[in-house]
Amino acid sequence: MTVNQNTGEKINFSEITPEILSLTELCTRNGRIDPELYTRYEVKRGLRDLDGNGVLTGLTEISDIVSKQMVDGKAVPCEGKLYYRGIDVEEIVGGFIREKRFGFEETAYLLLFGQLPGKEELSHFTDLLAYYRSLPTSFVRDIIMKAPSRDMMNTLARSVLTLYSYDTAADDTSIPNVLRQCLQLIALFPCLSVYGYQAYNHYIGGNSLFIHTPDPNLSTAENILHLLRPDSRYTELEARILDLALVLHAEHGGGNNSTFTTHVVSSSGTDTYSAIAASLGSLKGPKHGGANIKVVQMFEDMKKTLSDWTDEEAVSAYLTALLHKEAFDKAGLIYGMGHAVYSLSDPRAKVFRSFVKSLSEEKGKSEEYQLYSMVERLAPQIIAKERRIYKGVSANIDFYSGFVYSMLELPTELYTPIFAIARIAGWSAHRIEELIGGGKIIRPAYKNVQPRQDYVPLAER
Repeated sequence: MTVNQNTGEKINFSEITPEILSLTELCTRNGRIDPELYTRYEVKRGLRDLDGNGVLTGLTEISDIVSKQMVDGKAVPCEGKLYYRGIDVEEIVGGFIREKRFGFEETAYLLLFGQLPGKEELSHFTDLLAYYRSLPTSFVRDIIMKAPSRDMMNTLARSVLTLYSYDTAADDTSIPNVLRQCLQLIALFPCLSVYGYQAYNHYIGGNSLFIHTPDPNLSTAENILHLLRPDSRYTELEARILDLALVLHAEHGGGNNSTFTTHVVSSSGTDTYSAIAASLGSLKGPKHGGANIKVVQMFEDMKKTLSDWTDEEAVSAYLTALLHKEAFDKAGLIYGMGHAVYSLSDPRAKVFRSFVKSLSEEKGKSEEYQLYSMVERLAPQIIAKERRIYKGVSANIDFYSGFVYSMLELPTELYTPIFAIARIAGWSAHRIEELIGGGKIIRPAYKNVQPRQDYVPLAER
């Protein structure tokens, strides 16, 4: 609540007044476009064609998503594959898992520089991130602790925009300076995210406040758990699975909503902080980075509704009710199933699955894991039966990531920020790629369908 300086009236910024409702009616009535016009003018809504394929708007060398293969001149769905700089992500994961190393730092190096680091290069890069993992003096007190938000993505975006004020070369878009800024943001995202949550948890949640200093000897995943937990304790398996989650979320092509946002905003020539804040705004959306929260909430509702989690008929009936808008949030969706690109399988979910099983055993959550496995098996069959679909449906990475985060006892407020902590590596690589080779501002076309009309003088309206 605040006070109008001119009238002295109290103003509630969150209140929807009758005047707002009246104006809403007006803008809705005059803002609706006839859906038939999209077909008539062959508009690629969502920059996708009628088959769901993305409209080609750019070129990249950073990553590739494969969901189809050519057979007898026809595109046929295949098992999904994801490549970082031409290397199969499953091979990348297999490499650092076999050697019992953390993989996010190696992955970030690969995405930024286009090649795998040698042992010495990786060591120097990890040291550089540790060096940059320090916020400006009093930043936590003056920025993060003041006006804490209920949404950590807004807190993170505000912190990123405020860092602009601390950078004496903020508007320099030369590649060395942008690289420096990107490395600092990659290093700082865990601190900005966790400190933002701690401020919210204290000032809004009424709990004790914990602010730990990052440990330069720990990996990004270890530092997240170290900064978050009051006692800074975690198991090796917990840290390794969180690290794996960061690797699998680090990059996913130039066409996903937040990365395309990075390209669009970067093409205007703006500063790094503005570009990344815009990408954060995109990732926050429940159709993008916020999807794993919906998966967890859906399963919580399922567990409350079903008396026997092992009853396939009961589970099938619940999933059918979801599609009929009769269960959970009545949105008609089985969250975590299906993907804009993948059809037969999402390779990230495939990689994640076996590690999720191990964590569920360590956490005593095997029964829940079995429920997730059953839903993963049954849902595609039920969706195929109930809906007309143009491609296969399979579990995506959100299906398991929320379950992993809940087993790690991470607060739901941090689910999407953890996605951002990973994806900042991909955004940085794409921003640099856009600045090196873009040249033109990105400006797709919109066709105007408003008929011409004459201006009417105010006295005659």
